[in-house]
Amino acid sequence: MISIIKLIRPQQWVKNFFIFLPLFFDGKILEFNRLLGVIVMFFVFSLAASGVYCFNDIHDIELDKLHPNKKNRPVASGAISKSLAYSLMLFCVIASFLLMFFYNWQSGVRVYLLLGVITFYLLMNIAYCIWLKQMAIVDVFIIAVGFVLRVVAGGLSACVYLSHWIVLMTFLLALFLAFAKRRNDVTIYENTGVKTRKNIARYNLPFLNQAIGIVASITMVCYIMYTVSPEVVARFDNSYLYLSSIFVLAGLIRYLHITIVDSKSGSPTRILMNDRFIQATILGWILTFVIIIYFL
Repeated sequence: MISIIKLIRPQQWVKNFFIFLPLFFDGKILEFNRLLGVIVMFFVFSLAASGVYCFNDIHDIELDKLHPNKKNRPVASGAISKSLAYSLMLFCVIASFLLMFFYNWQSGVRVYLLLGVITFYLLMNIAYCIWLKQMAIVDVFIIAVGFVLRVVAGGLSACVYLSHWIVLMTFLLALFLAFAKRRNDVTIYENTGVKTRKNIARYNLPFLNQAIGIVASITMVCYIMYTVSPEVVARFDNSYLYLSSIFVLAGLIRYLHITIVDSKSGSPTRILMNDRFIQATILGWILTFVIIIYFL
């Protein structure tokens, strides 16, 4: 059972909290029917993602055996057979679609669009596992698009307005994290000579350091523009949104510190779960927005 849990990676489901962002930013997180729909979508997406994780571990079994950390994954270590991994993959994907089809969505939710988002996510990630992950730069953009799809799914399931700002910032933040993760792969390659992915030779530290710095800068500028844009100030009827920029800047700089100084950016989820500084900036950002959106 422990090996099965490791294979479907429920700890990675934290990424799917991006699904709640449209409802949160729309100021309707306390509306029960909308919130319940988003919670259901969270599990729909999480099950689909777990299916992808199963397929990825099956496809990358030989490369994972060479990786200092991934060699302990259930399929690579032999704790779970390929046939069982395929069965778990099918179970997760089928359960995802069944939950989406049989849930009684609120009026206005276009289920066929949700079906399209999940289907596209699955097909894109299968193509990523088989082929696209070997193409430098394309691989990190695919990861970023995956996060945008989470936000789109959240907006559709809650029937709320999806701002272009939230799409842009989600894409940029995910791109930043993906480049940071690639930097970790390059560090492992330079220290051990082990290629954790076939396209690792198409990256190097000078390029990735510049790419990470550029994307982090654009992300910060985009966020500040969002907080002071007339349409956003008018929608929230508040001109103090820019104060939340302090936490975003602190979080980005801390992640840069972890990536470049500590060289420990291999798992964004692990950093989020363990780094108290990052957790404090996220909590501060959330509390700032809660106060501004719901109390001022």
